[in-house]
Amino acid sequence: MKLIFAGTPDFAAAALSALHAAGHDIALVLTQPDRPAGRGMKLKPSAVKARALELGLPVSQPQTLRDAGARQALHDIGADVMVVAAYGLILPQAVLDIPPLGCLNIHASILPRWRGAAPIQRALLAGDAESGVTIMQMEAGLDTGPMRHVVRTPISATDTAASLHDRLMALGAAAIVEVLADPAAFPPCTQPEAGVTYAAKLDKEEARLDWTRPVAELDRAVRGYCPVPGAWTTLGCDLLKVWGASPADGRGAPGTVLEAGHDGLLVACGDGALRLSEVQPAGGKRLAASAFAAGRHGLVGQLLGTDPA
Repeated sequence: MKLIFAGTPDFAAAALSALHAAGHDIALVLTQPDRPAGRGMKLKPSAVKARALELGLPVSQPQTLRDAGARQALHDIGADVMVVAAYGLILPQAVLDIPPLGCLNIHASILPRWRGAAPIQRALLAGDAESGVTIMQMEAGLDTGPMRHVVRTPISATDTAASLHDRLMALGAAAIVEVLADPAAFPPCTQPEAGVTYAAKLDKEEARLDWTRPVAELDRAVRGYCPVPGAWTTLGCDLLKVWGASPADGRGAPGTVLEAGHDGLLVACGDGALRLSEVQPAGGKRLAASAFAAGRHGLVGQLLGTDPA
């Protein structure tokens, strides 16, 4: 099948690789413009661009798809379908109408739950029992289009946003190949009106740990914000990122360090305690919480998350 592919991050690059391996004629790859990255802030191509160049595929990086010239260029390709995965640009209706089979989106949730920008993280933060991938026929609304295929996966008690992302990335790549192998076998199904939720973008401030909250919520926060933006708290004047933690027994004023030793840091919460296993001090590297504790004296009794006066 002749197709146009539009995507930007690793999640999309996996689907691009799978479609190429399945023998589809990928006539054009659309991706976001190169962005500054790293300490030197040098321009870096997206994961999709890098993969497309490895495969010898033509790449375009338009700033917008709203001008007539960009739309005409897509029309002239004569693709049967456009596959979209975490592209980052809004596709106007005029673009959605170009391919005869329309535009298919690989969305990392079981729609209509978690429409929007951060479905993987929001599912973890909410304590959902499962997540999945929906192949959706795109329309002008935000992730409102008919569903063509849904693949589900349970969320484990140890899943992080990173581990769930990688699992959904593989499921999404396989699912779009399955749908394009026989589109008629996956007719569009209107999304139910009940159960709609929106996955708002993440920001750093919301990832600050509130030690008065129940331990189950804090555990999900550490896992849900890993690796971006990263759960964090404060120790005195310093920021402390928390990369690994698990619920544990313990009682005390919320935020109090109850133990600091070879088992890491045990911190009191609104109910119970959270055992920190991996942390990162400001300006430092990620390390085991036990190593962090070994390098500091007097941690027991200190309060995390309390801004100094």
